[in-house]
Amino acid sequence: MSSFYKKFHHNLLKIQKYSVIYVPIGQKGLTDMKIRNIAIIAHVDHGKTTLVDNMLKQAGTFRENEHVDDRVMDSGDIERERGITISAKPTSVLWHDYKINIVDTPGHADFGGEVERILSMVDGVVLLVDSAEGPLPQTKFVLSKALKLGLRPIVCINKVDRGDARPDEVLSETFDLFDKLGADDAQLDFPYLYAVGRDGWAVRDLNDEHKDLTPLFQLIVDHVPAPDCNGSRCQLNAPFTMLATTLESDPYVGRILTGKIESGTVHVGQSVKAINMNGEFIENAKITKIIEHRGIEKISRESASAGDIVVVAGFSKATVADTLCDPSVTEPIPAMPIDPPTLTMTFFVNTSPLAGKSGKKLTSRMIGERLFKEAETNIALKVTQSENKESFEVSGRGELQLGILIETMRREGFELSVSRPRVVMQTGENGEMLEPIEEVVVDVDDEFSGVVIEKMTKRKATITEMKASGGGKTRIVFSAPSRGLIGYLSEFRTDTRGTGIMNRVFDKYGPYRGPIVQYRPGVLVSMENGVTATYALHNLEPRGVLFVGPQTEVYSGMIIGEHSKENDLEVNPIKGKELTNVRSVTADEKLFLAPPRKMSLEEALSYIQDDELVEVTPATIRLRKKELDSGKRKKLARGKEEI
Repeated sequence: MSSFYKKFHHNLLKIQKYSVIYVPIGQKGLTDMKIRNIAIIAHVDHGKTTLVDNMLKQAGTFRENEHVDDRVMDSGDIERERGITISAKPTSVLWHDYKINIVDTPGHADFGGEVERILSMVDGVVLLVDSAEGPLPQTKFVLSKALKLGLRPIVCINKVDRGDARPDEVLSETFDLFDKLGADDAQLDFPYLYAVGRDGWAVRDLNDEHKDLTPLFQLIVDHVPAPDCNGSRCQLNAPFTMLATTLESDPYVGRILTGKIESGTVHVGQSVKAINMNGEFIENAKITKIIEHRGIEKISRESASAGDIVVVAGFSKATVADTLCDPSVTEPIPAMPIDPPTLTMTFFVNTSPLAGKSGKKLTSRMIGERLFKEAETNIALKVTQSENKESFEVSGRGELQLGILIETMRREGFELSVSRPRVVMQTGENGEMLEPIEEVVVDVDDEFSGVVIEKMTKRKATITEMKASGGGKTRIVFSAPSRGLIGYLSEFRTDTRGTGIMNRVFDKYGPYRGPIVQYRPGVLVSMENGVTATYALHNLEPRGVLFVGPQTEVYSGMIIGEHSKENDLEVNPIKGKELTNVRSVTADEKLFLAPPRKMSLEEALSYIQDDELVEVTPATIRLRKKELDSGKRKKLARGKEEI
């Protein structure tokens, strides 16, 4: 397919995302169908989105001759570029006489808040486990949340066509995980399938014909209970109530809230209200739209009843975890508590001399509005403003989550400076200091296990499990403080020559494990404003590794490279060669520079120290000293030495 048609199809998907198809009330398939609500949960890269793709295709969502991109549910640009799911997205398929509402969830631990909040609106989950890797930290996290809600998972051993697949062992490991997490007898008696989501088939027994996903659809229909509309909350004849689970902004209808209707029926034009988790009144509203997700389209409805997952519009203040209900309702629907953030960064206004050259949104007011708006939709984020109104403390689940937020703001035209990530500490019952502890699972070749254990031990990690995983590889499970893992991933990849795999997830808050000594060489700091010269950079190369190339704008206080020694060194990268009338053989000798070291946003955030910032603009990512003035930096350094 040509690049023109690829671009055309990508834009068409964006249009379809907001297209609304009107369906008359009472049409068969929308109001009279049997409903099943499920979520697809798993560790990152275990095949959730790919499986949903094939479920949509085999349920007849697309025409036979319609071209459909891979991972159609990953509609965001960053999701497609990185190959990960960032936000939970609902869809639905029609299979025989059933409407199956499906929620595709993120697999990365940093976006665990997305999984936690949507589990309350489904009646069952499909747990995907890689047939070679087995259960990993995020598998444990999402499964524990599902079991606490009393859900009975379906286990799907995916990617059984891998050369190193071990489906029976992985099934046994999954059972052990259920038992370890305190599953009851009904949950332990889970049904299971073997599948290859990419090829679109699933079987109850590996000897069965590898045909399609019919066994999975049938198991969902048979095992997942229908919404209990005769229960204590889910009642068709009771007043309308719905728990808002996700919040979006639609360019056509404004603020839209997604959730499962717990009781009653809602109609377009109906007067409703919103109350918070404490039952306090928020606002009155009139329902302007009721929309359901069908494949990648949005279908407009005139009404919806208890048990269905829908999108409603008409509210201006209601947000995630609020109860949308009939005016007669006074009791809110209980919302599942979300795990606290473990990492924080400080967002500053960009004060560098190059500020405003590529971005249009520069002020603290603009940055603050954008951050508080993000905190509304992403309940795993916490944003607070400093007393001087010039900076914001943003707390989240990890470096990736905060990095995605910064990257999104950068693409929207924001310029800002960001500090080094810091862990969020807590105080225990007896006044002791507690820090976030993570479970880290490392898969490495046997020859690299020694260096990984050595590095992790220096970062105050302890080994909880170690076993051979076959094929010359070792699996090591660590309990490590979050602050010791900041910036370690790139070092880990170097130590294992790119072959190691590290997965981590928040475990608990535990006692402070003492100071961690982390060595990083000094940096080369520009002492002048201007444009870098090849001559100057050539003379600086013996001093260390450069981060900038020739003809790059720099300013005083900007970090342009890594020093080969421990101390910071101020250098002049713009100095040109002095002209002279004297000729020599080497006067016009060509100068060759090594390629500069380029850092991604996440690498830059983990590289900087406490006295440094990452300057983020739509065009570039720069490293700089927090204090740009050389004299003031020296005074601060002397003050620290005296202390």
